[in-house]
Amino acid sequence: MNEPSAEQQTDTRELLPTATAPRTRAAVRELVRPHRGLAVGGFAVMIAATGVGLLVQPILGRIVDLVAEQRQPGDLTLPVVLLVLVALVHGGTTSLGLSLVSRLGETVLAQLRERFVEKALRLPLEQVEKAGAGDLTARVTRDVSVVGEAVRSALPELARSLLTIVLTLAAMAALDWRFLVAALLAVPVQASTARWYVRHAVPLYAQQRIATGAQQQQLLDTIAGAGTVRGFRIEEEHTERVTRRSSTAVTLKMRGIRLVLDFYNRLHVAEYTGLAAVLVAGFLLVRADSVSIGTATAAALYFHSLFGPVNNALVLLDDAQSATASLARLVGVADEKTPEPASVQEAPAAAGAAPDGTVTVIGIDHAYLPGRPVLHDVDLTLRPGERVALVGPSGAGKTTLAKLIAGVHRPTSGSVHLSGSPARGNGLPVALVTQETHVFAGSLADDLRLARPDATDDELRAALTEVEALDWVEALPEGLDTVVGDGGHRLTSARVQQLALARLVLADPPVAVLDEATAEAGSTGARLLEKAAGRAIEGRTALVVAHRLTQAATADRIVVMEGGRIVESGTHDELREGSGPYAALWEAWSGTRSATDKPAAHPAGPGTATVQDAD
Repeated sequence: MNEPSAEQQTDTRELLPTATAPRTRAAVRELVRPHRGLAVGGFAVMIAATGVGLLVQPILGRIVDLVAEQRQPGDLTLPVVLLVLVALVHGGTTSLGLSLVSRLGETVLAQLRERFVEKALRLPLEQVEKAGAGDLTARVTRDVSVVGEAVRSALPELARSLLTIVLTLAAMAALDWRFLVAALLAVPVQASTARWYVRHAVPLYAQQRIATGAQQQQLLDTIAGAGTVRGFRIEEEHTERVTRRSSTAVTLKMRGIRLVLDFYNRLHVAEYTGLAAVLVAGFLLVRADSVSIGTATAAALYFHSLFGPVNNALVLLDDAQSATASLARLVGVADEKTPEPASVQEAPAAAGAAPDGTVTVIGIDHAYLPGRPVLHDVDLTLRPGERVALVGPSGAGKTTLAKLIAGVHRPTSGSVHLSGSPARGNGLPVALVTQETHVFAGSLADDLRLARPDATDDELRAALTEVEALDWVEALPEGLDTVVGDGGHRLTSARVQQLALARLVLADPPVAVLDEATAEAGSTGARLLEKAAGRAIEGRTALVVAHRLTQAATADRIVVMEGGRIVESGTHDELREGSGPYAALWEAWSGTRSATDKPAAHPAGPGTATVQDAD
């Protein structure tokens, strides 16, 4: 189960889920289970390496005894040779064991990353929007990095340190049980220190992760809206927000530093307590002739050798707690249930029949925030092959309705039904094209094949021809193989939208939704894109959210929205001759349009819907 933290409950954003501690441990066990052989082998080699390393102290103790007994120098040869052999074997087995443990960690981490990315890509858009891009970005970057670093360094070192501690204490008991009792005097101090640290560190690091996500979200919001911020002269307000978020993150970081310093101070007390007890025990046992000086020396060396592993193990709790907090955030997303969007329900067609593309919207209400509805009891039917233009003022609910029909959002109530079955192209029943199109880094051909991975080069060229983009694509330095996206050939907004329309042609869905897909181009580019869009949606049921009334004028039917409701529906001529909102919009637009901005002939015949102005 996933449960929100206190910070999540008080934050205005609904952050993505974070897994509970039991669920995080269970997820790790699930990931490790298929690799039990590698885990057992790695830790077996680590145990062997640690056992070999523990031979150093008895050998040094033997050397002390030989010196104390004033033996011949030649008697030291064997112990010295044994020390060299121990060093070589210990080094080789330690390297092998660490490599096996690291391989296990990297394998498990890779599987977790794959699960995380798969679920993150399937998260409902409204859930990501409510959480904010900063939350998801922080998990993809910071949290993955923290867990990855822990797997590469902290996990193998922690495993080795814990094994060294356990086997060293066993070796001290083998020398004399009283040495073990003396050494254990440090344990209560160390245990209380560890419990104190964990109790304070776990919530603190969780708060740090949340604060970092909030900081990144505020930076993203401010940078993305820099033009608007300057336009309204609210730079100081946004600077204050960034400063406040950053201050919170810095404050939590400083609390973490003070926590670590206190942690070290407590550890020093444990070290001095234990070492003093072992030295006193050695003195008393030697005086009583219970052990030799060499044995007492070995015991002291054993305890002194524990300083490093114990400190490492406890210090690695710092990395472990930070990694655990990050891991819980990754598991929380990886465990998130992502059912298929409930907003589009497909009614199966008869065997062998192609989908007819009828879309039926029944009684849809939708609200992004409770008590603030965006759509009110919307009913709408798109007939097969029909082009419907959705127009209305900004904020009327057009984009929301378009996304509900496309299956991006799920309605608060009501439903969307699509008749037939997706029997064409890549199998998607509905495709959405918006004015925000991303070009992925890679060849232009690979970018197009996102819509249909098995498409041939000829099919790619045919789709580009359909949207009148083939000429400029072939003029690129390497044609279809030209690298585009980040670090590649830069494309204009109009060309990016042409690629989006070409993807639509390749996907070949029965229903297409265009949400201001031509809004990014200038007047000349817009006419080109409107023509390309008309050809791309030819033969499909289409809903188009348009930013120009010329698109509405060429549609089969126009639907007018105001205040989240449909207030008019009809053809361009019917609505223009009436006295409703569309007639007023057309009259106002006709009085201001230029002579060159006239409605063109219907570009692709019947079958499309159009919408004006983004919400």
